[in-house]
Amino acid sequence: MSEINILHNPRCSKSRQTLALLQENGVEPNVIEYLKNPPSKTKLKQIVKLLGVSPRDIIRTKEAEYKEAGLDNPDLTKEQIIELMIANPKVIERPIVFSSEKAAVGRPPENVLAVLK
Repeated sequence: MSEINILHNPRCSKSRQTLALLQENGVEPNVIEYLKNPPSKTKLKQIVKLLGVSPRDIIRTKEAEYKEAGLDNPDLTKEQIIELMIANPKVIERPIVFSSEKAAVGRPPENVLAVLK
């Protein structure tokens, strides 16, 4: 199995639950505190592709930064959305668990078990 990574926010209960669930299943993931170390443009594009979604689908629309950054503009391209997500990492949905082949959003935390299979 390839390396398992988690975009993690230690202040988020779902993120903590997801990390604990991985550990309970014998997985010590590479923990990426994405608020301190946002993913690169290439990495975020890879995650979006693995999830099979649009970048807009993994944006936290209730965060103040969503409107402040202009992410509510429906005319933004996928490229612009990715760049704004990296510049404002608080808007990235969390937690996201990914490997080189699969990815899942941990809402609910059990969703990420699919990445382990």
